[in-house]
Amino acid sequence: MLFKVKSLNLSTGRPVAILHERKAKSLAIFVGERVRIRKKHSIVAVLDTAKDILKENEISLSTEIMNPLNIKEGEMVEVMIEPAPKTTRFILEKLKGNVLNYEKLNAIVGDIVHNTLTEAEIAYFVSAVYINGMNDGEIADLTKSMVAFGKKLKIGDAYDKHSIGGIAGNRTTPIIVSICAASGVKIPKTSSRAITSAAGTADVVEVLANVEFSIDEIKKIVERTNGCMVWGGALGLAPADDKIIQVERLLSLDPEAQLIASILAKKIAVNAKGVLLDIPYGKSAKVKTKKDAEKLAKRFKKIAKLLKINLKTVLTDGSEPIGNGIGAVLEARDVISVLRQEKSRPLDLEKKAVYLSSLLLEIAGKSKLKESIKMAEEILKSGKAFKKFREIIAAQKGDLSEKRLQVAKFCCTIKSGKNGKIREIDNKKIAAVARAVDCPADKKAGLYLHVHVNDKISRGSSLLTVYAATKEKLKFAKEIYDKLVPIIY
Repeated sequence: MLFKVKSLNLSTGRPVAILHERKAKSLAIFVGERVRIRKKHSIVAVLDTAKDILKENEISLSTEIMNPLNIKEGEMVEVMIEPAPKTTRFILEKLKGNVLNYEKLNAIVGDIVHNTLTEAEIAYFVSAVYINGMNDGEIADLTKSMVAFGKKLKIGDAYDKHSIGGIAGNRTTPIIVSICAASGVKIPKTSSRAITSAAGTADVVEVLANVEFSIDEIKKIVERTNGCMVWGGALGLAPADDKIIQVERLLSLDPEAQLIASILAKKIAVNAKGVLLDIPYGKSAKVKTKKDAEKLAKRFKKIAKLLKINLKTVLTDGSEPIGNGIGAVLEARDVISVLRQEKSRPLDLEKKAVYLSSLLLEIAGKSKLKESIKMAEEILKSGKAFKKFREIIAAQKGDLSEKRLQVAKFCCTIKSGKNGKIREIDNKKIAAVARAVDCPADKKAGLYLHVHVNDKISRGSSLLTVYAATKEKLKFAKEIYDKLVPIIY
């Protein structure tokens, strides 16, 4: 079947083809099914339909088809119905609880990367892994497949740190990168954007600098500064994982097997000689108890060994948010205040960042832990870490100007209604309030915590300041706060 291309300048994140509703119906092709678009070469696309914007002999193609196939408006393209790939049968096997071998997992990962599987089918795969889990061999095979379909960043003896997340604030990474890079350790940090939190490390660093670079550009930055803080999704290090994460975000699912494979694949892709993995645990964290954290750490180590990765795990307190700021700009302010050693800096954030830095310095062979702690403290207190941070930010085409650190226009402070002591601050509920003011999309929005657990307060004490772009969002956040009650005293 031949159709005339009408350009609508659509960018959809994956190949999408749009036909007139009547034409699709007459051809018995339904929304969400696959079609193959052929000019000289071909791409498989997901079908959508429209009524008034297209004629029955026309087709509109997303830029993800137009650009690779070099298609211009008005040209004719061939459209063929594409059958479901065999990998849908493998996904069904996993839904039934079967163990998948490397060949089947590799085929699924390949189809995800090449957009052969639809979002719905990827969602079934994620759900199958969530419901039935994976054994250690499956996770190792899934990790290998993710690495095989991605690019690699090779910078000699590099080291890396990762947190499994789930704790509001907790912006230790920029501090750790600065301390370790200042010590001479190469740490090319590729980070994620927020999945369920108010901000990811990439969101926070993007307040100050560019986080999207090519692999060659990153190599130059690391050669110049020993470190970088970039968004991993722009590099294609594990493209299947990036697509799976998009679906997980929609489903609010984060299966353990996928979590492990995701983290380890990206560490292999950056050629990390040693990796430090932070596993926070607490009532409102991803991992609820110390026992669960120990179990997860043991599994990470076992799979890392299968993949020949030098991995050290550390269990940390995730019972409450870390730092004061929650949201990209406010978290960036926390990071800078620690690096500048300001009097009002969040000491809990500093303490954790120094400890994790010392563990990474030990892994890198700088010294034993006790000496590494002293080394990390000296680098921070002397200003060497802040100097290195500015150097990395400059290399990433950024700066630390006040203009970049401005918060949202409207704010309100929630105060205590009685005397007491802070008993609990729920990470998930705090994140929900932050999302009510449009975090992480609005980098200037967010929350500032005036209290932490065990702080004594009196009636009228400030608990939390909320920043938002509009009064309406501020009001909505206050309603969410009153409904969820994230701070208990």
